[in-house]
Amino acid sequence: MPLHSGTTPIQLVKFCRMYPTGGSFRGSRGTCIEQMLKKNSPPTSGPTRSPSNMNVGFDQQVKSTFKPGHDGRPKVSPKILIERYKNGETNAISLLHQLAQTLQFHLEMKETVAPANTTGLYFAFCAVIDGVQYKTGIGVTKKEARLNAAELAFQDLLPTLESLKSALPEASSLDVPAPLPVKEEPAISDIHACRAMLERKAFVNLQIPHAVRDQLTKLMNSHPEFSGCAGTTAAFILQTSNEYEVVALGTGNFNTKESISSNGRIVHDSHAVVTARRSLMRFLYRHLLMFFSKNASLTEKSIFQQSSSSSFLSLKSGVTLHLYVNQLPKGAAQIPSKLRLNPLSMSAWQVNNEISLHLSVEGKVFSVFSSLLDHSNSKVVSMSTTDKITQWQVLGYQGALLSHFIEPIYVHSILIGDSDCSEIRGMEMSVSQRVEGITSNLPMFYCMMRPHISLVPSVASSRAGGNQLTYGINWSEGDSSLEVVDGLEGKTIEDSPFKSGSALASRLCKAAMMHRFRLVAKEAQRTDLLATSTYREAKMMAKPYQEAKNVLRAYLLQKGFGSWQDKVLVSDNFSM
Repeated sequence: MPLHSGTTPIQLVKFCRMYPTGGSFRGSRGTCIEQMLKKNSPPTSGPTRSPSNMNVGFDQQVKSTFKPGHDGRPKVSPKILIERYKNGETNAISLLHQLAQTLQFHLEMKETVAPANTTGLYFAFCAVIDGVQYKTGIGVTKKEARLNAAELAFQDLLPTLESLKSALPEASSLDVPAPLPVKEEPAISDIHACRAMLERKAFVNLQIPHAVRDQLTKLMNSHPEFSGCAGTTAAFILQTSNEYEVVALGTGNFNTKESISSNGRIVHDSHAVVTARRSLMRFLYRHLLMFFSKNASLTEKSIFQQSSSSSFLSLKSGVTLHLYVNQLPKGAAQIPSKLRLNPLSMSAWQVNNEISLHLSVEGKVFSVFSSLLDHSNSKVVSMSTTDKITQWQVLGYQGALLSHFIEPIYVHSILIGDSDCSEIRGMEMSVSQRVEGITSNLPMFYCMMRPHISLVPSVASSRAGGNQLTYGINWSEGDSSLEVVDGLEGKTIEDSPFKSGSALASRLCKAAMMHRFRLVAKEAQRTDLLATSTYREAKMMAKPYQEAKNVLRAYLLQKGFGSWQDKVLVSDNFSM
């Protein structure tokens, strides 16, 4: 969230809390309140402060925060709104909507299902704030259920709001300007706390690139002959307490020129983020096997725990996931800087080729509306990396097969270490604003998770060249060696340090994922999953995931961003 002269103390504290010191960050119930009260405010025309000068003029910023709105009338302070609610002058639903307007967060009242221990017929609703679901309220009527859900959400928010009272202005009426805070008032303690958190954010923005650089250097030192493969790099970083561990890494910039594989042993998309994400899935399968093992020590080491709100597993409390990329992803994220789009009037640009869905063909990217795209061509196409990230921030990074075992897993932040990139507006628009408001249409546990996106130091790496131009590497925590895949061929190269067999099928291919899926299903004693005969059948059995996917694609089409390109179904109809 950019800091500027119009930023309020409540926004400053929300900004500071985007990087928690601990606690789980999930899109479902159980997320800690301080993490849920967050917001990426709309971009401004002014410059965004970098971590190095983030604290410059901090006190002066807070001094100038309480200004009238655009209509010349100051907003009612949250403190007054809360007092009105406590005095019975307004109900919880009205209060949440007023707080949403004042504090600039997105609010939805979403119909859901009643808790499992509820007897009788009841309607159920929950408040969804910035994509995060609060406790479920039930009632004999929808009106009663909404009201109960709003009251539960407010009770969860109240401790955080109470702690911020000293930073909120008093306003005796809408027509009287709010008094400017005095530097000696107690609000200064909040300023110091925010400054400390801002310094921590800058520290995190350095720690993650350092962790990626260290892991990449370690891999390249072991196999210097493949150092030219690291031109485009992506990595997933697991944060536990104050520790940052790279758990999955991928490089590459191509998708295959081969025809669709009917046996699941060709990797069709070898772009860095896609490769890193499939490496992350291997990491998740490994930890599921640890959780379901009969060994108590291995179960304890797993990152998973039994969810308190469902029959699925979830990440343990305090585990947070981050994504690092050293280049701005291909597609709509690379929107030209000359376009100054107002995020509140996106409809004027929805059919513009710049922010539409994009297709990748042999490393080249085209808008789905582009006249240059030959739809009759037999070449394999895939959605752009930006579009896939957009999808994962709604459906989760775990994919359909893993959804049989775990709740959706979302990325808390996306860090872009591209030295040639000066702004991230296109990324924010593509990943968050194109799917704004979709959460109320999604099934249980799914939501639009808005990641915090920021520019960070670049991880230096050599550019790919010569015969390594199309090569990419993959690795995940626990691997003894890296694997090198030719992106155009979709197979492991002969000289790869790791090879699964003479057929040169990558450990990231669908057939390999299906093998791991069946191993986990066996350990979890899921006979229903073991009875599936094809990869496609196993995916389609994940009904909530498939429903969420259909909602997402229909939503993007309705908003004018184009149709999602599906691969030929034969590629999923293989059996093990």
